[in-house]
Amino acid sequence: MDWLQGFFLHPVSLYQGAAFPFALLFNYLCVMDSFSTHARYLFLLAGGGALALAAMGSFAVLVLIPALWATVLISWLGPRDVHRWAFFFQMSWQTLCHLGLHYTEYYLQERASTRFCITLSSLMLLTQRVTSLSLDICEGKVKAASRGIRERSSLSEHLCKALPYFSYLLFFPALLGGPLCSFQKFQARVQRSSNLCPRHSVWALSWRGLQILGLECLKVVLGKVVSAGAGLTDCGQLQCIHVMWSTAGLFKLTYYSCWILDDALLHAAGFGPGFGQSPGEEGYIPDADIWTLETTHRISLFTRKWNQSTAQWLRRLVFQHGRAWPLLQTFAFSAWWHGLHPGQVFGFLCWALMVEADYLIHTFARLFIRSWPMQLLYRTLTWAHTQLIIAYIMLAVEARSLSSLWLLCNSYNSVFPLVYCILLFLLGKRKHTFN
Repeated sequence: MDWLQGFFLHPVSLYQGAAFPFALLFNYLCVMDSFSTHARYLFLLAGGGALALAAMGSFAVLVLIPALWATVLISWLGPRDVHRWAFFFQMSWQTLCHLGLHYTEYYLQERASTRFCITLSSLMLLTQRVTSLSLDICEGKVKAASRGIRERSSLSEHLCKALPYFSYLLFFPALLGGPLCSFQKFQARVQRSSNLCPRHSVWALSWRGLQILGLECLKVVLGKVVSAGAGLTDCGQLQCIHVMWSTAGLFKLTYYSCWILDDALLHAAGFGPGFGQSPGEEGYIPDADIWTLETTHRISLFTRKWNQSTAQWLRRLVFQHGRAWPLLQTFAFSAWWHGLHPGQVFGFLCWALMVEADYLIHTFARLFIRSWPMQLLYRTLTWAHTQLIIAYIMLAVEARSLSSLWLLCNSYNSVFPLVYCILLFLLGKRKHTFN
């Protein structure tokens, strides 16, 4: 099955691990106050360039060009125009790169190179930082340097004013992964010495290391179970449900392990929780809230907690500005941002319907289910149903061929989202009466 490709040798994790000594070195130099603010910006930028070349090879130019162009736009345009033009250029560039992947996989029927896939992943993260920064400037949270850039000054002054933006877009702890770090937090971290206790930092990194070790052990065990069992091509009826659940479990463990590693790298560099938080700004948001994700009985809560920083970025970028059908717009944009593979389009649109149904189902349930035994039964059934629907969506999104997507849709697993679609239709008719 194409779902099982790349589970046990994740190349991004290898490069993230290789960046750890440099992250610790940067944090140490900041604690010792050993170099200036400009030197810190240059250290993070040079580390990002070196990591990009090591991980992406010649494809690194596909990340360096939009980062440089975004820096020019941010430095030159005014607050009213910067977000529109930065968003347009960044998404256009990213879409062209994704079309190159489509051409390779669907037209040439060839497997894309690992370096190109890493480049696309880094490009998606760059889009987050570019749009987050342009929104901050547009909303007045970050003071734009465009006026100073336009004034007559030397080339070195221009470069000094643009350096923080360029360094933020390419700083190595967040180049290949990690929760979205705002420009305010980044700037505060670079401009001040670290205030983290070394013992606390060592304990936090050790705890994350133990979590990664435990998750990797679970991946090995579950991977053997999946490899020994049948696939969706030869499973029989109810057996397909077990195949879907176990395969999705492997995806979850892989995501959790990568997110914790990315979080540890940011923490090692000093960009973790408890630093650089501005008044009124939300605190550090890790991507992996494993307990909530595995215990919740609500798809809507799972959606908010899955890859939390990205979920909040999508909410800020799309949902809060959507006038009609903001939920559908958000998931449609997410499919676009991920690359518009057939499985992604189907999976994200299905996810949007499931979230909408989830709101209605649980709203009506609060009215009619009062006794605690019924509430316990209801939470148990909805938890199981939620986990199975999420597994279904996950396999759809990760499908890289129409045949895999058809196997999933043609299996017994389609019953679970279909039940929520029927309830959405029935409860939608009673929505006005309920209101």
